[in-house]
Amino acid sequence: MKNRQKILVLIAVLLLLTGGGWFLYATGFFQAVRSLDSLRTYIADFTPYSHLLFFLVQFLSVVLAPIPSNITAAAGGLLFGTWPAFLLTFGAVAAGSLLTFSLARALGRDFADRLVSRKLSEKYQDVLRAKAPVFLVLAFLFPFFPDDMLCILAGLTNLSFRRFAIIVLLTRPWGLLFASALGGSTLGLPPWVMVPVGLAGLALFLLGMKYGDRLEESILSRLKEQKHGKTE
Repeated sequence: MKNRQKILVLIAVLLLLTGGGWFLYATGFFQAVRSLDSLRTYIADFTPYSHLLFFLVQFLSVVLAPIPSNITAAAGGLLFGTWPAFLLTFGAVAAGSLLTFSLARALGRDFADRLVSRKLSEKYQDVLRAKAPVFLVLAFLFPFFPDDMLCILAGLTNLSFRRFAIIVLLTRPWGLLFASALGGSTLGLPPWVMVPVGLAGLALFLLGMKYGDRLEESILSRLKEQKHGKTE
């Protein structure tokens, strides 16, 4: 009975992914995502259901992974303003993160292999098993890690659902808030505060684009060294 339930859940998930992907394709989302203006127009065309559509797109951005949630968050900021876009995005991303973690925990390696490449899995799995809480905090805070896919791989470890949920709730909002603020052009702060915050965010983004791969490898190497040091 247990195997039958897993099969039914897997079929339901595949239908959700297929249906969600088809909906986005049929409505022109993948063409609209090429620029913030076209994406904003795409979402606005669904008025009065644009908020619901935006939440759905952000939710699928986690489950379907290739859709960058930060870009759609910025488009939401343009359309709805900073705080509505952030709250919708964070709610959808948190729900999607917890769902993919739970599905990986329930369905195991077969489910994970359908969504995560073997190369990525081999790259991160050992570190996640040894240092899941620390590594996930770093991965969710820095923009160059595949955080949505790491939610799936985390479900294959012994990390508890409660601890994973706390990590998601404490670390995932910040990048989404920044992206929403970029689109909404305000965080409700005075210009003398907003300007240095914006410059600092831009500097971090540029450094991440240039040195992200090196920093990622450095973090992975140090965590692996700590793991080997404890086992010796």
